Amino acid sequence: MHPVLFQFGAIAIPSYGVLAAIGVLAALGLSHRTARVSALDPRHLWNILVLGVFAALVISRLTLIVINLSNLRAHPRWLLALALVHHPLLAAIGMGGAALAVAIYLAWAQLPMLAVADALAAPLAVGIVFEQVGALLAGSGYGIDASIPWAVTYSSTYAARWSGTPLGVALHPAQAYAALGSLLIAGVALLCPRLLSRRRPGDIAGLALIGAGIVVFLTENFRDWEGRGVVFHGRADAPQVGAVLLVLLGGILLADLKLPQGDNPPNAPSGASHG
Repeated sequence: MHPVLFQFGAIAIPSYGVLAAIGVLAALGLSHRTARVSALDPRHLWNILVLGVFAALVISRLTLIVINLSNLRAHPRWLLALALVHHPLLAAIGMGGAALAVAIYLAWAQLPMLAVADALAAPLAVGIVFEQVGALLAGSGYGIDASIPWAVTYSSTYAARWSGTPLGVALHPAQAYAALGSLLIAGVALLCPRLLSRRRPGDIAGLALIGAGIVVFLTENFRDWEGRGVVFHGRADAPQVGAVLLVLLGGILLADLKLPQGDNPPNAPSGASHG
C-alpha cells in the first residue's frame, strides 16, 4: 500500500494524516445538517469536533513523549517522528481525553447531551471512514495473514517503521472492513429521522453506538492483536471489551426506561414544580 502520499525531497506527507484531516473536514461539513435536525446551533458542533480532535492529538502525543522521554533526551530529533507513530492504545488514550474535553464543554455551554450525541453520530462515523482508509494506506491496525483475493501486501519500510506492519505478507484489509461498517452506520444515522415515526433524544446515538460496537468486535477478529491488549487468556483483545461496552451503552440509550421529553416521572403529581 502507500503510507506516504507525497514526498518532496526529505519531506514525506503521510497518507494517514491527509485522510484523517479530510475525515475531520467531512465531519465538520456534515455536522451542519445533523445539527439542524437535532435543533442545535451548528457552531457548537464545530467547537465540539475541533476541541475533541485537538484534545485527542495533544493527549496522545504527550503520552508518547512521556513514555519515550529517556530516548528523546538522547535523540531529540526523534521528537519529529513521534507524530507519525500509530498505536491502538495511544488512540484509546486520545479518545478518552477527547471525551473528557467534550464533556467539560457540554457542561460549560449547557447543551443537551443526548441531542448533541444524536447530531454527532453520523459526522463521527464519516470521519472514521476516512481515518480507516488512511490506516489501510499506512498499514496501521493491520490485519492477520490471509489467502484471499482481496488481501493487501505492504512493501514500504515506512509502514514497518511507523506502524510495525509486516512486509511482504498477504493480510486481511481489516481497516477496509471497519470503513465499510462505519459507512453503514453513517447511513443509518442519517436516515433515522425519516425512518423513525417517534424519535426520542438519544435514539440515533444509541443505534450508532450499538452499530459501532458490533463493527469493532467483528473487525478485531481480522486484525493482528499485537499491541492491542489481549485479555481473558487470549479469547479477546481490549478493543473488543470496549466494543461490548459500546453496545451496552447504546442499549441503555434505547431502553424504555428513558422518558420522552416533556413527560413527568411516574407517580409524580402533574402540577409538581421544582424550586
